[in-house]
Amino acid sequence: MTERLPKALGFDVFGTVFDWRSSVARQSRPFLDALGRPDIDAGKFADGWRTRYAPAMRRVNEGARDFVVLDVLHRENLEDLLREHGIDPADAGEAMLAEWNRAWHRLDPWPDTVEGLTRLKNKFPIVSLSNGNVAMMVAMSRYGGLPWDAILGAEFARFYKTHPRAYLASAEALGLEPSELGLVAAHHSDLAAARGCGLLTAYVNRPDEHGGGSAPDGYAKQDWEWTAGSFTELADILGCD
Repeated sequence: MTERLPKALGFDVFGTVFDWRSSVARQSRPFLDALGRPDIDAGKFADGWRTRYAPAMRRVNEGARDFVVLDVLHRENLEDLLREHGIDPADAGEAMLAEWNRAWHRLDPWPDTVEGLTRLKNKFPIVSLSNGNVAMMVAMSRYGGLPWDAILGAEFARFYKTHPRAYLASAEALGLEPSELGLVAAHHSDLAAARGCGLLTAYVNRPDEHGGGSAPDGYAKQDWEWTAGSFTELADILGCD
């Protein structure tokens, strides 16, 4: 543990703050059934949707396409995933596809999320440092009752994590040096990129993020400044009431 505390905390959102897999699977089940596909496992469908996430963002970061918000990428990825399962997106119709895509706006927080964020906010400004766009983050925050001080990240930076601008622009927006901002995340690759930009790092373990499966970025694990099993434990470690 370092004795140097951050002046603000930025939080990864998908998987760290919210249980995306269970939430998307739960909301996908009725849509799959309505399309006559009860044979498709909703959890694996959620995994397939999420698997398309990083490659889609990489094309933006590498300049292969102009920046578009995550809602647009999610919609494109949903249609691609449906085709993979032999479903023509046109058969679903625009209303269904739009509502299905908004499943990402209605994710369930982990059980410790609201209490932990509230305690951490007593001592630090807390902001989302996420790949989610502002409209999505606002909807998710209202749905989950989250107490953010600000919503920052990809749409503000016009780059997706793990591009350095996603981290540096967030620090700049807060009037901080990178070394004064801490990233809280359940993903080693995210933390490694943040550390490479000079940020402090706090790892929060979310073993159920992938339905009990292994995290895909274990290779990036390092000795982070702080490690906790929940937001409430992190609040204890950082001395938050």
